[in-house]
Amino acid sequence: MKSEIQGIEIQVVKSDDLETLNQLISVFEEVFEMENFKRPSTGHLMTLLRKETFFAVVAKAGNQVVGGLTVYILDQYYSERPLAYIYDLAVLTAYQRKGIGRNLIEFTTEYGKQRGFEEVFVQADKVDEYAVQFYRSTRATEEEQVIHFYYTL
Repeated sequence: MKSEIQGIEIQVVKSDDLETLNQLISVFEEVFEMENFKRPSTGHLMTLLRKETFFAVVAKAGNQVVGGLTVYILDQYYSERPLAYIYDLAVLTAYQRKGIGRNLIEFTTEYGKQRGFEEVFVQADKVDEYAVQFYRSTRATEEEQVIHFYYTL
């Protein structure tokens, strides 16, 4: 599945396209200001790309990835239809506020409909007001107030 808006092509990363995934990781690294980030091995990233429970969507200007998102597919016991969890979404600063992020969300929700997902969901930290406002602007069906806990291992 592909989509093109304003010279930006949006597409799902193919299961063997390590170069595009690496470009997307570089976008995340830059936008999220990830200092001292150690990229996982090529083998690990290829294994991830080939999993049926993961996919990535990228926005490209020519051959350059300028934004994108990653999704984990979650099977559930409440329903036979899976959920899609958007884990990361970023657009390079020079390309922000041009509708690319919104189009990535729209593309992903349409892709999820085609694949039979029950819903697509994403979380944002309350302190990240820019992200919260962005997701609100995408006209999500619902918004919940949750507290996220994690356990470092």
